[in-house]
Amino acid sequence: MSAVEKVSYLNLPDCRRLSNGNVEVVVTAGVGPRVLRYAFVRGANVFGEYPEASVETEWGVWKPWGGHRLWAAPEASPRSYAPDDVPLEVSEEGPRSARFAQRADPRTGLGKEMLIELDEEGSGVRVLHRVVNRGAWAVELAPWALTIMRPGGEVLIPQEPFGPHPEFLLPARPLVLWHYTDLTDARLSLGRLLIRVRPDGGNEAPQKIGLLNKQGWAAYHVGGGLFVKTYAYAEGAAYPDYNCNTQVFTAGPFVEVESLAPLTRLEPGGVAEHEERWALFGGVEVGEDEEAAASVITPLALGVRRPS
Repeated sequence: MSAVEKVSYLNLPDCRRLSNGNVEVVVTAGVGPRVLRYAFVRGANVFGEYPEASVETEWGVWKPWGGHRLWAAPEASPRSYAPDDVPLEVSEEGPRSARFAQRADPRTGLGKEMLIELDEEGSGVRVLHRVVNRGAWAVELAPWALTIMRPGGEVLIPQEPFGPHPEFLLPARPLVLWHYTDLTDARLSLGRLLIRVRPDGGNEAPQKIGLLNKQGWAAYHVGGGLFVKTYAYAEGAAYPDYNCNTQVFTAGPFVEVESLAPLTRLEPGGVAEHEERWALFGGVEVGEDEEAAASVITPLALGVRRPS
């Protein structure tokens, strides 16, 4: 029996709900692709919902809607914000999986797809992102997976394992700053074990950081629950934005946790892929003490299968 059913969500009538009885995801077939909801069955959505938000571009109005989406890095306007409110091709790939494919945008030549697959039990979800070059010439890009989180929580990203001087003489990884990054911002905490980003509904100033995350995971803690996404790190690969495979953006209550694949030259007809694995954990308490927080979160994150 199929666990994929048609539902309405955020006033979008043509959505698909996938569930294994423990968790559920809701994906719209009319926009995107976009994963609008990820939650324990009958639980609160861990993703943020912004159905009224919009961005005006010279190509028209782009709406984030909320949840999880696929872009192609590096970011540019209007290319990144090309309106994507056209129906998708949906195909069920199994009892708990479905593929959502966007027709190629005639302005960018790129088509985007997501394959969503729930584990048979537990909270695990596999998300395979695919960017297809339907244009007439090669382009350099990286699949870029962006997840808008529910307000009121905090992002947690692992630091590289600490190593003393002079035993470790070479740098561990890059930390990348944007022109609007403010390292004195109280929303940002650079600890010895964790980088923490706490959105502040009263602070609308945009804030962003990026890094090369060799540990391959990022987490978001909200309402006593923990969301973890894992993704591959490719040794020696060139990533976008001064070599970032992890980025966090926040402004007011809005916050995104983002992962990126390596840059690739995509010939006409070529496909670039990027996989994430998701997991949800309930009853997780994270306090101010960094060592205590890391001792709780790190084993959970490391227990989530990391794509190869």
